[in-house]
Amino acid sequence: MNKSIIAATVIALAASGCADMSATQRGTATGAGVGAGIGALLGGTTGGGGGERAAKGAVIGGAAGALIGNIWSNRMEKQKQAMEQATRGTGVQVTQTQDNRLKLEIPADVSFDTGRSDIKANFRPVLERFAQTLNENPAASVTIIGHTDSVGDDSVNQPLSVDRAANTRNYLAQRGVASNRIAIEGRGEREPIASNDDASGRARNRRVEIYVAERG
Repeated sequence: MNKSIIAATVIALAASGCADMSATQRGTATGAGVGAGIGALLGGTTGGGGGERAAKGAVIGGAAGALIGNIWSNRMEKQKQAMEQATRGTGVQVTQTQDNRLKLEIPADVSFDTGRSDIKANFRPVLERFAQTLNENPAASVTIIGHTDSVGDDSVNQPLSVDRAANTRNYLAQRGVASNRIAIEGRGEREPIASNDDASGRARNRRVEIYVAERG
């Protein structure tokens, strides 16, 4: 079999089998698939033996890739568990996204008062612990996205959402997290998660979302 087909087939099978797996299993399977594909290519292009060498290369590459996948997933899982513990009872939602990023959703009653971008006192302990986990995982990068409700127009809400993200970044930077690891965005009122027709919905929409990813 053509070595390119071998590589593509192995990677596709690894990816398709990840849907019902845990985070650690997905990391292992994806790493194994990519490793196997690379191993097959290398095996097929080094010396004689053709398909046999490609198959051996796939096995070796798959084992190495699985190990790499586990290391990534375990680091992210430890960070997730640490943030779940630090935010328990605060209303902060800690989840893992489909693309294996860690997501912290910070509601308005924790993060910011209406129309303001200065960090509230009960947000600080969350950020303190978050900064600690980032300093323990230097391979992680962060994206902070600020949001507002629909009160006011976009000329106010857009810069307010950016200021909220920027102040969160600055607080983390003051705790030792390199600012070049942190990207910020402001999306104003454009991405509500609840109705803006009542106070409780508007409070949910005034939020900050923090995403953590493993840097390549």
